[in-house]
Amino acid sequence: MGGTDVTDGWDWRRGGETPAPARPPGAGAPPAGSPAMPGHGTMPMAGSPPAGSSPGAGVPYAGSTPTWQAPTASGPGAAGASPWWSDALGDPWRDPAAPTAVVVPGVVVPGTEPEPVTDPDAPGRPTLRHLLLIPLITALLAGTLGGALGYAFAVRGGVGQTVLGAEPAEPPALAQRKPESLAGVAARVLPSVVTIRVSSLGGTSEGSGFIASADGHVITNDHVVAGGSGKASVVFNDGTTAPATVVGQDPESDVAVIKVDRTGLRPVEFGDSDALAVGDPVLAIGSPLSLANTVTAGIVSALDRTMQAGEPGGPVRYYAAIQTDAAVNHGNSGGPLVDGAGRVVGVNSTIKSLVAEGQEAGNIGLAFAIPINQAKRVTQDIIGTGKARRTVIGAQVGGPGAGAGGGVRLAAVEPSGPAADAGLKVGDVITKLNGRPMTEPTDLIALVRKFAPGSVVTVEYRRGAARQNTSVTLAADAK
Repeated sequence: MGGTDVTDGWDWRRGGETPAPARPPGAGAPPAGSPAMPGHGTMPMAGSPPAGSSPGAGVPYAGSTPTWQAPTASGPGAAGASPWWSDALGDPWRDPAAPTAVVVPGVVVPGTEPEPVTDPDAPGRPTLRHLLLIPLITALLAGTLGGALGYAFAVRGGVGQTVLGAEPAEPPALAQRKPESLAGVAARVLPSVVTIRVSSLGGTSEGSGFIASADGHVITNDHVVAGGSGKASVVFNDGTTAPATVVGQDPESDVAVIKVDRTGLRPVEFGDSDALAVGDPVLAIGSPLSLANTVTAGIVSALDRTMQAGEPGGPVRYYAAIQTDAAVNHGNSGGPLVDGAGRVVGVNSTIKSLVAEGQEAGNIGLAFAIPINQAKRVTQDIIGTGKARRTVIGAQVGGPGAGAGGGVRLAAVEPSGPAADAGLKVGDVITKLNGRPMTEPTDLIALVRKFAPGSVVTVEYRRGAARQNTSVTLAADAK
């Protein structure tokens, strides 16, 4: 330090001499006016020898050769171990030319200890302030979030805005969509109704149909698949499609059956068309004008409405139809007519219109469906044998009966046929069949075909002036 060196008692610049013993701290008196370290020997400042001292008194000074003289055993620390480094000669890394400065820790005087400093990064136990601050911040955040959500719900709920409409009341029974409601019926039947597309030389025709069995049999109209190649495609209620093949068709009853190669289908529930009454609510479901999954509602307008239909050059179709005012248009053909319980009671087939022949007809509230009892029987025949049986009475009609009583005159009676076995003869006028009045020849044909072969019907007829009744057991045509 400065020009004065404090060594460990050995002059490294002088060789060959025996080092003096290490000087313990506290030997000698500190020079007056020089700074002292408590509990240790003095460290003289450069250039100022202590007052009253002479060179060689045991403390080296600037300008003299630094040597160490053995101190006397007096002063503080004389009895303790020497704090000086006494084995400097054994240090292999010691530079003999470097000055030595040894700093010895001082004795702390009570009352002069430095103020303790806490490491801010050291982990510590939470204080009471921290314990109170955490729930306070949590409560503030929860309150802010709750207020924001409350405001959002209030705005969405219309709080503070103009309220439109009256208070909600108990919905009426029809609005609750019970299973027996029209909405409940439609939801139950729609998955079983399909759209049918058939390609032919004249283009693509489109109609409706409904699933009759879980293994893929679908009922539709004959005129929907007529003229096609025997192949069709079916579009289900969920929008998926599948190819289908024609199993069989009966042009005279206007019923056809196609088969879809898909399992797990949901068939419709069949009702009893003979149990219908005029005024019963019904739904017509199908794809009118290519509008799939269309539901229209109406009532049964009439029963056993005899129909004669067919295209020019094609077969003539006769059936005793269910008349309804449900909206039915082109594309509804082959779709189901459903009663109020969701059961299929008819197959929508044709409509009446005021337009001229050849023009596009539209709904005017006069639609007709094949009774499901007849359509189901024909379907079973087609699936079982590939063709349907035709029910006959064994007689031919020649025209309307004469006189005020009306009726249908028999032009011919087949020997050993059902009519002959019942005692009917040529010239007899049939006025009623199972209580249904006969006015036109088509009435007798259509009503007879409504029944299954083997059915027994009551016939009221007029022979001359006498009115008589008989029972006829209908038979199947031999074709």
